[in-house]
Amino acid sequence: MFRDLTLGQYYPVDSPIHRLDPRTKLLLTLIHIIALFSARDFWAFAVSAGFLAVCIGLSKVPVGYMARGLKPILFLLGISVFFNIFWTKGEVLWEIWDIAITKEGLIQAVWMAARLVLLIFGTSLLTYTTSPTELTAGLEQGLHFLNRIKIPVHEIAMMMTIALRFLPILTQETNKIMMAQMARGADFETGGLIRRAKAMVPILVPLFVSAFRRANDLAMAMEARCYHGGSGRTRMKPLKYRRADWIALAVAALYLAAVFII
Repeated sequence: MFRDLTLGQYYPVDSPIHRLDPRTKLLLTLIHIIALFSARDFWAFAVSAGFLAVCIGLSKVPVGYMARGLKPILFLLGISVFFNIFWTKGEVLWEIWDIAITKEGLIQAVWMAARLVLLIFGTSLLTYTTSPTELTAGLEQGLHFLNRIKIPVHEIAMMMTIALRFLPILTQETNKIMMAQMARGADFETGGLIRRAKAMVPILVPLFVSAFRRANDLAMAMEARCYHGGSGRTRMKPLKYRRADWIALAVAALYLAAVFII
């Protein structure tokens, strides 16, 4: 499961999506989320899926690589589908004891599963096509107006970016610890859910120790470079909107309008 966690990883290729301004990609992601949760029928979902498919094609990120990121959340997806099937009232299709499967529950489960998959694909595309440095700059400049009400935008953007950057690192560290313990006879694959959960407990202690060590090393490196927050900082490559960014925003606005109209 941990080997398939791709969230937070940057996929370095040269594509039209990669070359967009990070602020544009943040707005596109927000528009996609709004449109996705506003969709209520098949055609609206089809428009959302088509828009996302075009973006994935332009990004040159392999679909198989993106699909790997779905494996760790299949359990959550299954729970969501289960509750929608058995806890939605409507026309009963099948019933045993006090548990009933309804037509409305099946439809709601399908829509919920499709919405979650498209949501994960859309939000993951942001991190696949935007480096941590660009993401920090985009968040900071995109939310710069919040500094007027004393919200530390730079620090919040830095923390979010560091958290995303540490996800693949901690995943690799978890895999190393699991491989080392499996070489010593540990078993993480057999047994029931409770037994497998107990088998994961010995991983947590070395993982937390490694995480705190890396956090301490990062803090010392930032102090050694005289890091003191966002005040007075300049950038070697200032963000600047280009023609492609305005075209992308116009297309996204049309996409959102189409979903609302449908």
